[in-house]
Amino acid sequence: MNVMPTASTEDAAASAHVAQPARADGAASAATTAASEPASRAAAVANNSTSVPNTETDQQPLQTPPTRPARVTKPAATTPSAFARNAAAHFATITRHRLIVCELCCKAGLAWQGLVHDLSKYSPTEFATGMRYFQGTFSPNAAQRDAEGYSTAWLHHKGRNRHHFEYWTDIVKGSDGSLVGVPMPTRYVIEMFCDRIAASKVYEKEAYTDASSLIYFTRELGLPRIPMHPDTAAFLYVLLDMLAERGEEATFAYIRENIVAPRYVYTPGGRF
Repeated sequence: MNVMPTASTEDAAASAHVAQPARADGAASAATTAASEPASRAAAVANNSTSVPNTETDQQPLQTPPTRPARVTKPAATTPSAFARNAAAHFATITRHRLIVCELCCKAGLAWQGLVHDLSKYSPTEFATGMRYFQGTFSPNAAQRDAEGYSTAWLHHKGRNRHHFEYWTDIVKGSDGSLVGVPMPTRYVIEMFCDRIAASKVYEKEAYTDASSLIYFTRELGLPRIPMHPDTAAFLYVLLDMLAERGEEATFAYIRENIVAPRYVYTPGGRF
């Protein structure tokens, strides 16, 4: 897989709701098949395809979603009153996000991870970016990146939160020195799954559907380079597809009973 830094998954805010793409039927059985044969399904991800086929269940491949509309960025705060308004709004947004993730992690059987999720967002380094660049419809990290060329908040955040795939990158022995994705432990993939759902709910608001996070992830897979291990990408895709196909309650029941309870490991040599 090619490698380059990517924007935070919080930027789901920037994606407007679009028509739901075609998906495979039988997502629950697809999850079992894909988890036992990650390499075959991950091959399409590694080759930057937006289709991750499963010959046992797919009726047609996932279609490439339309390009998201250009986002409108609010000016950065420059006055005390603007900083104060942004601080209040940003605090409310990140707290709502954390509460949703906590609820979802509890549904999955990972309550502690939900409780400690994203606490670094309240640190001075990360919260200051929210005060200056709060947007309301997408991450202030993206607005800082647009304005300054990179985001200090995101650099701080991704190095402290293991549910981001960007945390799980390293220089592989014998490679050309480029950063590549390594397999994420199962528990952090589940937290990443919850994080993506929460981000979509917070930023898309009434436009949110169970397919929203899958649509956003297919856009990521369409990028030229993404430093996510192919087995991790395949596992996440299957969970998002199940959510879109079966809904939240059925998907989290499956995760709790078939992944978390038996401490399932989705890739050879991986960890729960």
